[in-house]
Amino acid sequence: MFSIAAAPAKQSVSETITVLSGRLHSAVLLEDRRAAILGLRSFAKDFPASVASGALRCLIGSLSKDGDDVDTVKVVLETLLLLFNPNENSPEASDEVSLWLADEFTQRQENITLLLDFVVSTDSYSRLYSLQLLAAILSARTERTEECIFTAPFGISRLVATLADKKDTVRGECISLLISLTPTSRELQKLVAFENAFEHIFAIVAVDGSLSSGGRTVEDCLILLANLLRRNVSNQSLFRESGFVTNLASLLEDFLKSQISSENVAIWAQTQCDRNVYAFLAVLRLFVVPDSAGVAINQEAFWKHELVYNTLQLAFSRAEGQIAVKAEALTTCGDMIRGLKPLQESFAQLMVPASLLADDMTDDTHIELPKVYVIDGLLDLTLNTCDAQVFGLRFSACECLKAYFSNHSEVRSHFLSRAMTGYTSGVDESANVLAVLLRPDPTKFARDPYRQWFASVIAFHLLHDHATAKSVLLGVTEGDASKDEEVVTSIQTITAHLISGISRGDDARVLVGYLMLLLGWTFENLDAVNDFLAEGTNVQSLIQAISQPSITGGDIVQGLCALLLGVVYDFSTKDSPLPRSKLHSILTERLGRETFLHSLNQLRIHPLIRDFEVTSQKNFHYRNNGLPNVFFDAAFVNFVKDNYSRIGRSIDRSPELEISIITNGVEKGISRKLVDSLRHEVENKQRAMEEMQDKIASLEEAICHREATNQRALDELTRQLNKFKTAFEHAEQTCEDKVRQLLQQQAATEEEQKRQASLTQAQVIARETKLQKDLIQTQKAAQSEIERVQFRAEAEEADLKASINRLEVDLMKASRNRIEEIQDVQKQNDKLLAAEADKRKESEAEVERLKERIQKLTANADEERAKARTAETKSSHELAARETAQAELDDLLIVFGDLEDKAARYKARLRELGEDVSDGEEEGKIEDEDNGNGDG
Repeated sequence: MFSIAAAPAKQSVSETITVLSGRLHSAVLLEDRRAAILGLRSFAKDFPASVASGALRCLIGSLSKDGDDVDTVKVVLETLLLLFNPNENSPEASDEVSLWLADEFTQRQENITLLLDFVVSTDSYSRLYSLQLLAAILSARTERTEECIFTAPFGISRLVATLADKKDTVRGECISLLISLTPTSRELQKLVAFENAFEHIFAIVAVDGSLSSGGRTVEDCLILLANLLRRNVSNQSLFRESGFVTNLASLLEDFLKSQISSENVAIWAQTQCDRNVYAFLAVLRLFVVPDSAGVAINQEAFWKHELVYNTLQLAFSRAEGQIAVKAEALTTCGDMIRGLKPLQESFAQLMVPASLLADDMTDDTHIELPKVYVIDGLLDLTLNTCDAQVFGLRFSACECLKAYFSNHSEVRSHFLSRAMTGYTSGVDESANVLAVLLRPDPTKFARDPYRQWFASVIAFHLLHDHATAKSVLLGVTEGDASKDEEVVTSIQTITAHLISGISRGDDARVLVGYLMLLLGWTFENLDAVNDFLAEGTNVQSLIQAISQPSITGGDIVQGLCALLLGVVYDFSTKDSPLPRSKLHSILTERLGRETFLHSLNQLRIHPLIRDFEVTSQKNFHYRNNGLPNVFFDAAFVNFVKDNYSRIGRSIDRSPELEISIITNGVEKGISRKLVDSLRHEVENKQRAMEEMQDKIASLEEAICHREATNQRALDELTRQLNKFKTAFEHAEQTCEDKVRQLLQQQAATEEEQKRQASLTQAQVIARETKLQKDLIQTQKAAQSEIERVQFRAEAEEADLKASINRLEVDLMKASRNRIEEIQDVQKQNDKLLAAEADKRKESEAEVERLKERIQKLTANADEERAKARTAETKSSHELAARETAQAELDDLLIVFGDLEDKAARYKARLRELGEDVSDGEEEGKIEDEDNGNGDG
C-alpha cells in the first residue's frame, strides 16, 4: 500500500515575517527583493510591530539600494505608510511603533534626505507617498524632523517647489506637510517664505477657484500663509514689499463681486466658502496684531489697497447665514484702524449699506440699499439688533467702535458731543448711546438686555481715562431750573436706573453695564463723585443691595456695588455733599468692613473675572434663557484687577486723609490733615509776627533813647574838640617860631662851611701844582732810560737777525739733502713694489695651477677610493699606485700650505712699506715673491 505524505507544518506569522525579512536582506535579484517587500506589505497593516522590528532597516536600505526602480520604491513607501497607520483592531497597534519608526528615520540625516530626494521624483506616487511619510514622521517626532529637514541640502527648496506640481493630490499633501512644518519655527518660516512660497500659494488659490469657489485646498493655502506670517515680522515685511498685499485685495474684491451674482449655492459649498473667507480674514488680522512691530505700516498698506473698505462691505453685505464671517470682518476692520489716528479719522467717512439683516430686506436682492456712515451703521447694528443668534455680530460691531476711538481723545470727544447734541435736541435716535442709557425702554430689558449693556460699554470706553469727557458728560441734565423743575444730572439718572433695576430684578447684564459705566465715570473724578453723593439715597440703596441675601446677578452685582461704594469713598472729600467722615461711618456701621471686603473678594474670584483672560471671547456660551454668558468688557476687567487692592484698602483709610488727583494738570483733592496742619502753622506764624512787631516797637523806643544819649555825647565831644583845636593852634605858633630860629642858625652854619671850603680848596690847588712839577721831572728821567734801553734792544735784534739768516742757509742745505735721500728711497721703494707686483702675479698664476692640479688629483683620488671600495680583491699594484697618488697629493698640500705662509709674510712686509694691500693683492704679492725666490 502507498503511504499518504503528511501536510507541511503551518508557518506562523512571526516566522513568515522573519523569512521575508531575511530574503529582503540577502536576495540578489531585484525581483526577489520586491516579492519579499510585497509579502511584508501584506502583514504591515495587522502586524506593524513585528514587521518594523524585523524588516524596518532593510526597507529603508531598499529605498537607497533600489531607488532607481519606481515599482520597488512605491511598494516600500506603501509598506512604511501602513506601518505608521495600522488597523485600529490590530493587537500590535500602538503609538510606540510610530515613535520607533520616526526615531529610525530622524536619528540618521541621510534617511530624511533620501525621502526628500523622492519628493522631486518623476513618479507621482513616489512624490505623494514620500510627502505622506514625511508628514507621519513629523507628527511623531516634530522637533527632530524639523531639524533634519532644515539641515538637509535643498530640503525646503524641494518641498516648496512641489507646490507647483501638476497633480492636485501631490500639491495638497505638500501643503499639509508645510502646514505641519511651519507653525512654530521662525527659521523654517523664513526659509519657506524666501523660497517664493507666497507666489506659489496665491497661484494655487487662483487655480482652485479663489475664495468663492475654492475647496479645502484654498483653506489649507490660507492656513499655510497664516503660519508663515504669524509673529514673523521679517516675513510680513517681505510679503508687503513684494507687493502681495495687492493679491489679498484682489481676492477680496473678486469675492465681493462673486457674491452679487451667486445664487442657489449648495450648503456644503457655502460652508466651505465661509471657511475660506474666515481663514482669509484671519490672515489679515495677523498683520495688525496690537503692539507688534510694523503694525502701522501694515495698516497704511491695507488702507491704501482698500482692504478696510472692502472688509466693511463684506461685513455689511446682504448675504444670509454668514454671521461668523461678518463678525470676523468687523473685528478685522477694528484691528486695521486701531491706534492709528489718521485712519481712525478717515474711517468715519466710509459709507456702508443701511440695512444689515434679512428682516429689513426685500426679496429683490438687486435693489441698492441706501448708504449711511459706518459709525451710524455700527451703532445701529450694536444697539438695535435684538436677535440672540447674531450676538457675535453685535459684539464685533462694538469692538470695531472701540477700535475707532481707541487712544484718540479727539475722536472720543467728537463722538460724545454728537451723542449729546442728538440727545438734547429731542430727536428720536434709537442708535444714540445717551438716549439708550438715560431714556431706557423697560419693555426691551427682558427681550434684549444687551442693548443697555452695549451702550454702557461704549460709554465706558468714551469716559475711561478721559477726564474731559467725564466733565462734559456731567453737563447733561434733566429739568429746567428756571421753571422751578428739579435738575437731575446724567450720573444721578443712570444711578437711579441702576437702583430701580436692582429693585425690579432686571437682567444682571443691564445692572452690570450700569455699574461698569459708573465705576469708570467716578474713578479719579471728584465732580462725578460729588454728583453721585448729592442724592443721599444712592449710598443707602447700594448698601441694601449688598446686604440682601440674594439679588439678581448674585455675587457679580453685589461685588460691583461694593466696588462702586469703595471708589466713591476713596475719592470723596470733606466738602462732598455727603462728607467723607460721615460716609465712612455709614460704610463701617451699616455695611461693615467684613461684608465690604467679602463682596469684593467674591467678585474677584468669580469665574467671569478670574478666568476672563483664558476664556475665548468669540466662543459665546449660551445659557438656558438663550442669552450668551457675556457680562464684562476686557478693558473693565483690567481696570478691576489693576485697582482691586487699592479700593479694598480704601475702607481702612482715615476720613481725614483725602486723595490728591491731578486732572488736566490741575490738582484736585488734598489731605485735610495736611490742610489743618498748614492752617495751624499759619496761625503760629501770625502770632510770632505780632510778637515780632511788639519787639520792633520797643526796639524803636530804645533807638530813640540811644539817639538822645548819642547827641549829648556828640555835643561833649564837639566842645572838647574846640578846646583841642585852640591848644593845637597855640602849639603850631610856637612850632613856627622854633623853625624860624633853626633856619637862621642853619644859614650861619652854611656861611662858615663855605669859608672853610674856600681855604681847603686853595691848599689843594697849591699841592696839585707841586705834584705836577714832580711828575714832569719824573717823566723826563723815564724818557731817557727808555731811549737807552731801546738802543740796546735794537743792537741785540741785529745780532739775532744775522744768526737767523745763517741758520736758514744751513736749514736749506739740510732740506735739499733730505729731499734727495727721500727721492732715492722712493725710487727704491717703487722698484721693490714693481718687483713685488710681478712676483704676486706669478704667485697667483702658480696658485691657480696648483689648485687645478689639486682638484684633478682630488678627483682622481676619489675615483681611486671608489674603485678600491668596489674591488677590494684587486692587485696590490693598484693599491700601491693609489698610495703613491695619495702621497703626491699630500706633498702638494704641504706645498700649498707653504705658499700660504709666504703670502702671509709678504702681506706683513708690504704693510711695513706703507702699502694698503687687499686679500687678492696679498696673494699676488706672495706668488711674485715666491717666484722670485725660486728664480734666485
